Amino acid sequence: MGRVVIAYSGGVDSAFLLRVAHEELGDACTAMIGISPSLLPEELAEARELAQQIGATVREVETSELDDPNYAANPNNRCYFCKSTLWHTLVPLVESEELGVLCDGTNLDDAHEWRPGARAGSENAIRSPLREVGLSKAEIRQFSRALSLPTWDKPAMPCLSSRIPYGQRVTAEALHRIGRAEVYLRSKGLREVRVRHFLENDKPQARLEIAPAEIPTIFGFYEEATTTLRELGFASILLDLEGYRRGRLNEGTTPQTTNAPQTTNTPIEAPTTWAPIQLVI
Repeated sequence: MGRVVIAYSGGVDSAFLLRVAHEELGDACTAMIGISPSLLPEELAEARELAQQIGATVREVETSELDDPNYAANPNNRCYFCKSTLWHTLVPLVESEELGVLCDGTNLDDAHEWRPGARAGSENAIRSPLREVGLSKAEIRQFSRALSLPTWDKPAMPCLSSRIPYGQRVTAEALHRIGRAEVYLRSKGLREVRVRHFLENDKPQARLEIAPAEIPTIFGFYEEATTTLRELGFASILLDLEGYRRGRLNEGTTPQTTNAPQTTNTPIEAPTTWAPIQLVI
């Protein structure tokens, strides 16, 4: 490709892609980070530090997906509008400065998962080198470990908007509340945790999804956790006894619904897949 720009988040895939691209192209490789309320400040700091270790040039660009009423309405193809905003922001910048080919970290496994944002990538001619050469997530982790990348075993970290059920409006306040809660819970030793942001009688309710093997950990500090999450604005805190599993909020939706751009703000009912038994802490 000669010159490339990597849409970089500091996650497993984009970190590996940036490492290899920089090794191959040196200064002809640029990393670009989209800055928005859905990105944790801690994640941004880690992404900056890793890019510095790699030696890559980093550009940070403000995105404004919350200004898009389609995105804020949170339909079940929200990711389409998020990625559209990202690419509509980055593409003109890359083209005007002749920075090269714009690439993302999509891998082979992503083609088999629910990825409404992938349509936005194809519409904007975004290249996906990891997918093009047939690398799976497991292989990327394996190669990342061989390259001594600290992200090789990093848990998946999708944007904070994915914690809000479809049909519930995405707001900066909710994203901040979710982010602070998850940072706190990870500081207590939980690696895989999601704080789902529901509304009960218009009051924020936290539903905690924790990796099954880690659920016992919460009982060592549940009183402190209750106090901390209430201070963040959650009126109640529930523990999902089924534990965390990827794509939970996508259950009950269909690809046909997701992959078509949503053009109205009509709320879409969130899937009702929560366990009938939940523990209030």
